[in-house]
Amino acid sequence: MANKIRLDIVTPERIVYSENVNMVIARATDGDLGILPGHAPLVAGMDIWPLRILNDDGERQISVCGGFIEVRPEKVTILASCAELPEEIDVKRAEAARTRAEGRIKSAAPDIDMTRAEAALRRAIIRLRVAGSGNIRDI
Repeated sequence: MANKIRLDIVTPERIVYSENVNMVIARATDGDLGILPGHAPLVAGMDIWPLRILNDDGERQISVCGGFIEVRPEKVTILASCAELPEEIDVKRAEAARTRAEGRIKSAAPDIDMTRAEAALRRAIIRLRVAGSGNIRDI
């Protein structure tokens, strides 16, 4: 297991991913983290953003919608409110969520929680991007 670090991604419902990987690139609330084996311990909040996983066979992305990341020299644990592998993403559902969120934001109605609507829009855009149907510049 030389030059590998264990990555576990856990949501309230299930273990989404559990493998040994070469590198993890995550977006924390205060910036991006590149995590290699032997990384210094840390705990940080995570932003809504694709998690990038580098392995011997290339790069993989996973849609993560916030949570926490704990890094230890030999293991990375992500506790996410939700996370999806690209093949699990329902593109039609994500597009519908994007349209709904955009409508709420454009309406600017006084009863709309803008923070919640913006987070829903970001989640939908990230899901579409990870599924291969969106553009990261849309965020």
